[in-house]
Amino acid sequence: MVTATQRFTLAEYLTYDDGTDRRYELVNGELVEMPSESDLNNAIAMYLIGVFIQVVPVQRLRRGTEVAVSGSRATVRVPDLLVLSEELEAALAGANRSIVMMDMPPPLLAIEIVSPGKENEDRDYRYKRSEYGARGIAEYWLVDPDQAQVTVLRLVDGLYEAAVFRGGDRLISPMFPMLKLTTTQVLQAGR
Repeated sequence: MVTATQRFTLAEYLTYDDGTDRRYELVNGELVEMPSESDLNNAIAMYLIGVFIQVVPVQRLRRGTEVAVSGSRATVRVPDLLVLSEELEAALAGANRSIVMMDMPPPLLAIEIVSPGKENEDRDYRYKRSEYGARGIAEYWLVDPDQAQVTVLRLVDGLYEAAVFRGGDRLISPMFPMLKLTTTQVLQAGR
């Protein structure tokens, strides 16, 4: 059993098994159990996979892949969807665990679908924003069904610049300008 005060190194996290099917993120050395995905969040993620499959090879899309990020202590996040570069796809080829380590190139895009609740908003809007920026992830999307918006963050000189899209707004992705996608299409995917 993991206690609230127990701290893990990245190496300990990578070998941790509590004998259950629980999923964890590692946040500043502490295991944080990830709640089950809502049906809405899962439907949106699956819709986005279908959209991205039209513009990138399927081998470069990942759901459930972990990303080691820098922090005061070891931190590993699990975005809802990742788009990999060719170099990162090659680095992960044949790995026995789907985790982007610090010595690997960063993903091109991380997408988080915000779950309801203040704690989830803080995690996705504040903490992951700084962690993903420090990790060098060029683009980060926050799909927020409660706020009925999609925020596209583009990494510029080490900081994210945000563009917020609502309703019928066409999502503008600097990394994937060929996408023809509106906020409504994304948010209605699960309804």
